[in-house]
Amino acid sequence: MSPLPQPPAEVTDALRRGMVIPAHPLALTADRELDVRRQRALTRYYVESGAGGLAVGVHTTQFEIRQAGLYGPVLQLAAETLREYQGGGGPPVVKIAGIVGSTPQALAEAKQARELGYHAGLLSLAALRNADDAELIAHCRAVAAVLPLVGFYLQPSVGGRPLGYRFWRAFAEIDNAVAIKIAPFNRYATLEVLRAVQDAGRAGDIALYTGNDDNIILDLLTAHAFNESQGTRHVRMVGGLLGHWAVWTQQAVRQLRKVQEVLESGGPIPRELLTLAAQVTDANAAFFDAVHQFAGCIAGIHEVLRRQGLMAGRWTLNPSEDLSPGQIGEIDRVYRAYPHLNDDAFVAKNLPRWLA
Repeated sequence: MSPLPQPPAEVTDALRRGMVIPAHPLALTADRELDVRRQRALTRYYVESGAGGLAVGVHTTQFEIRQAGLYGPVLQLAAETLREYQGGGGPPVVKIAGIVGSTPQALAEAKQARELGYHAGLLSLAALRNADDAELIAHCRAVAAVLPLVGFYLQPSVGGRPLGYRFWRAFAEIDNAVAIKIAPFNRYATLEVLRAVQDAGRAGDIALYTGNDDNIILDLLTAHAFNESQGTRHVRMVGGLLGHWAVWTQQAVRQLRKVQEVLESGGPIPRELLTLAAQVTDANAAFFDAVHQFAGCIAGIHEVLRRQGLMAGRWTLNPSEDLSPGQIGEIDRVYRAYPHLNDDAFVAKNLPRWLA
């Protein structure tokens, strides 16, 4: 038996089956203080949409929550709200905490997350920008001694750093690495992670989740085949841990189910799923402000939630952070172009209860 902490078996099994894991946003008042009522409403929205897990304290939650003294309160609020649902029975919602910073900071955050009942930590390595692979793995192993790990390949455009095959090959050997969020927004880098996990013999053991918001449906549909002396091995992503899935979440759950049904049937991929893939990517380009290198990605998510009434405004902790020029017009465009992608009616029906 491994001496490293492990999640409950039902959590590990659920991660391997695949699920929708929204990256939880931060609801603020006009004074840029935590809006507790709307923060709870967001958590309730995700659970009732059918999300199997939540990632809290991550990029979409705004890394600045640490400087604002909100890291602990936000994680605690989500955990308390989720306990309301767990008290009603049913499978647990997988709780993943964002972990950042140098090793002392990451260890402190991992301990705090563990005490609050989080099952794993999504470990960002952005702060270790100049560390070599050996230093990175030593950092990961130190945190893994406190909390099971979800690896995180964050795209450099929003603060990540390059992480090559050798790193991911070594990361996959960490016994309580339970999942990896693959989000480099780069096909070459994505394939390196998949190949590293396969070569480590952990395919099917480590749950692979797309974070490539520009390629969500295709990532989920694609079986990656690697030829070896023992035969051909297939590696696939089973779900998504995504900022994009923080909006229109009920529809995201339905999309994942459609993909799972097609894969389970073993039949051909329907053309409409390929069309859906392009539509979701187009919507993401508007929400995430791809044309401006994702400068307005958090504000774009907030704008959609504001329109639905889940947020009172699109305020962020950074007063200078808002939508980019032309972004609101792009959001208007994708709303008109793809009305079947939104879940506005579902939100409108339930919002008064979520806000109560």
